[in-house]
Order: sequence, then structure tokens, then C-alpha cells
Amino acid sequence: MSVQVAAPGSTGLGPERLSPEELVRQTRQVVQGLEALRAEHRGLAGHLAEALAGQGPAAGLELLEEKQQVVTHSLEAIELGLGEAQVLLALSAHMGALEAEKQRLRAQARRLAQENAWLREELEETQRRLRASEEAVAQLEEEKSHLEFLGQLRQYDPPAESQQPESPPRRDSLASLFPSEEEERKGPEAAGAAAAQQGGYEIPARLRTLHNLVIQYAGQGRYEVAVPLCRQALEDLERSSGHCHPDVATMLNILALVYRDQNKYKEATDLLHDALQIREQTLGPEHPAVAATLNNLAVLYGRRGRYREAEPLCQRALEIREKVLGPDHPDVAKQLNNLALLCQNQGKFEAVEQHYARALSIYEALGGPHDPNVAKTKNNLASAYLKQNKYQQAEELYKEILSREDLPAPLAPNTGTAGDTEQVKVGVALASGEATGTGWDGD
Repeated sequence: MSVQVAAPGSTGLGPERLSPEELVRQTRQVVQGLEALRAEHRGLAGHLAEALAGQGPAAGLELLEEKQQVVTHSLEAIELGLGEAQVLLALSAHMGALEAEKQRLRAQARRLAQENAWLREELEETQRRLRASEEAVAQLEEEKSHLEFLGQLRQYDPPAESQQPESPPRRDSLASLFPSEEEERKGPEAAGAAAAQQGGYEIPARLRTLHNLVIQYAGQGRYEVAVPLCRQALEDLERSSGHCHPDVATMLNILALVYRDQNKYKEATDLLHDALQIREQTLGPEHPAVAATLNNLAVLYGRRGRYREAEPLCQRALEIREKVLGPDHPDVAKQLNNLALLCQNQGKFEAVEQHYARALSIYEALGGPHDPNVAKTKNNLASAYLKQNKYQQAEELYKEILSREDLPAPLAPNTGTAGDTEQVKVGVALASGEATGTGWDGD
């Protein structure tokens, strides 16, 4: 917006265009001048009133009264000018506020448009997978009809003289030794949700949906999408529920793990400390969600090589889980695995063997010797034996693992160091906010 005014001394040269800022500045100068002029006129009016009061009937009385009227009219004009200037200044401030609000709404509209585009991409991908699944189902239906037709024809075949009984599939097939990526993602979420519900706190459905969306974007390396989604959700939660709320702590955990996956350790550490404080205040110091945040901090410190700081956090998380979940719970075994890794990096091999042995006994008692976690724990324990030059014990454990069939990828000995562990994925357990990966165990 621009205002055209005739500047003094520019007669015949056309009006001068002033910007809103220049107009406001000049208006303020005019206000100052008018206020000074008003004070001067008030002084003159006062002097004239005194002169009139002391003046007797004389020829100069009419002149004084005329002067007083002129001064009074001037004061009224000055007051009118000041009022108009104040209105102009108020109008300018209002227009500025409207412009700021317009800019804020435009930014919000752009953000919503970006989120809408991201969600449209997600919908298209889901629809594509759905079409692929429908095609696969149709193909299977066709194969099923073909097999049924072959089965009907087989009744006309002559009976075989002898048939060897089919050997049942082995339960120890190593195809089931390590769960798929989808199973690893779903398993932690179920465990984290169960742990959170034990303390009477349940994650809202909208956070679960957002959590799954963030996982997918982070897994694709699209952090420029995942981080703004987390931060916007965090701001909305803080506005609606306040900062000290368990939902806010859950969102802080998710954002911290995204930062950790980007190697932004300082930001992740600050967020996890904030989440820990909120969960301790709102859920109590012995809630499973508190143990989850402690474990996240311990894993973060472990990846940075700060093992002495990580060990007490991991030990406290273990004590909470033993007390709340029981000493033979699988989450306790996972915590023992993390504690063993921290001790191993500090050369505390006696404690390492104790923790791994206890974790191994828990897994064997719950799932039997063919439980996939049994093989993982044996692999970790064997790597600890190698560090101590206990080659015979390590060889026995590796032979027990390799004696099973259908091993997927080779089991590399796990040294437990931050450099040797595979980068922890952002597949966080929603209720606890923990991630799983090779070496460090989450929920």
C-alpha cells in the first residue's frame, strides 16, 4: 500500500509516493509538532485570560478578546489534527497486525499443503500395495483351482505300492531364527504398548498413526519430512495438553530417535532428558515407560562411547523392569543384553558372562532352545568369549548356532562397540519409544 501526498516545495512536480513506514514516521513527527504547538497555544490562552481578567474597561479589551478567540480556534484545530494523527497511527498498527496474521496463515497453509502432499503420496503407495496384493490373491486363487483340478484327476491314478511318510518340518529351521523386518517392527510395538498399559497409560490412536508414518519416512531417509511432522505434532500436543503430559513425552522420544538416527546426539540427548523428567513426574519413577526412556539414553550414550554414564541408566531400567514385569520377562532379558554390552566395552567380562547367561536362561525358559533370541544371545556371549581368548567356549556356542538349518545371513561376532554395531533403526516401540538393532536391544 502506498499513499500519495504533496510534499512541500514540490509544486508542479507531481505528488510524492510515500511508503507506509515513511508515512507513519512523518505522522509521528507531525504529532510531536502539534503537541508542542498545542502547549504553546495553551500558554498564550492562559496569558490572554490573565490579561482579560486584569484589564478594566478600555479600548484594548476588544482586541484581547479577539486574540483569545483566534487562539481558541487554533487550539481546536490542533486538537482535531492530533486526533486524526492518532487515528492514522492506530490504523497503521492495525494494518501491520493484519499483515502479520496474513503471513502466519500463509505459512500454515503452505505447511498443510506439504503435509497433504505427503499423505497423498502415502495413500498412493498404500493403494499400489493393495493392488499388488489383490493381483497376488487372484493368482493364488487361479493356482488353487488348478491344483484342485489336478487333485480330481489324481483319483484315477493307480495306488502306489509304498509311500514314504513325509518328514515334518523342523521347528529349529533357521529360517525362523531371525524374524523378518516387519516382525521386528511389530514385535517391539506390541511389547511397548503392553508395558505402557501396565501403568495405566495408553497411547492415543493419532500418535500411533503418526508414529508409523514417521517410521516409514525415516526408513526411507526422508528426514526433511519426518522431523517437521514430529515437531508439528509436538507443538500441537503442548498447546492442547501442556508440556508435562505423557503424550508429549512419547512424542519427544520419537523425535529423539529420529535425531539419533541422523547422528544428532546432542539434540537427541536433550529431548530424552526432557521426556524422562515428564514421565517420572506424570507416571511415577517405576513405570515401564520410564525404563524405556532410561534404556534409550543408555543406548545413546553407548553409541557415543560414554559407557560409564550409560551403565547406571541401564542398571536402573533393569531394576524397574524386574520389579514391574517380573525377573523372567523377555524385556528383562533384552535389558540384560544391553547391560552386558556396556560392561563388555568397559572390560567387565565377569559381569558380561553373568548377564548373558541370565538372559539366555530367560529366553530358553520362555521359548525353548529354538527361540530366535537364544541364538542371538549365544552369538553375543561367544563374541565376549573371543575378546577374552576363550576360544573353546566360543567355538562350542558357534557350533550350536550353526548346527541349525537354513541360516539366513552369516552371524558376525558382535563386539558391542559403537563402530561395529549396525545402525539402529528408527523402528520405535510406540509406548516406550525404543528402537531395535543389532547389538543394542530395544522393546
